[in-house]
Amino acid sequence: MTACTTTPTDDRYHRGLAKLREIDGNAGERVIESLSGIAPDFARYLIEFPFGDIYSRPGLDLRSREIAVVAALTAMGTATAQLKVHLQAALNVGVTREEIVEVIMQMAVYAGFPAALNALAVAREVFAAPQCAD
Repeated sequence: MTACTTTPTDDRYHRGLAKLREIDGNAGERVIESLSGIAPDFARYLIEFPFGDIYSRPGLDLRSREIAVVAALTAMGTATAQLKVHLQAALNVGVTREEIVEVIMQMAVYAGFPAALNALAVAREVFAAPQCAD
């Protein structure tokens, strides 16, 4: 069976979609919808693997997971759009602005000042945006 012939009926998909909604609200669904015209299979994989399999594991709470993601995306230095989404997700699951800034500052030690400065600029933008319950 090819990926394009599957339907979103399995447990991984539903578990992933529920977890995505819990973390990102409507923002996550907008990301998935934005892929529907170009790569619907990729959208399904994005729901199933990261959210259905990894985020749903019991070993870490969502706060800890989002702190790790913010750190990783900051260190990458090339994922501004994803960092923006995950900064908002971190706020959604209870990470404070102060904690986010500290995580980004910590990454300056390992990823360099340019990566941390870029992430702080993204954080400033996210923090300035109106916070709504999506």
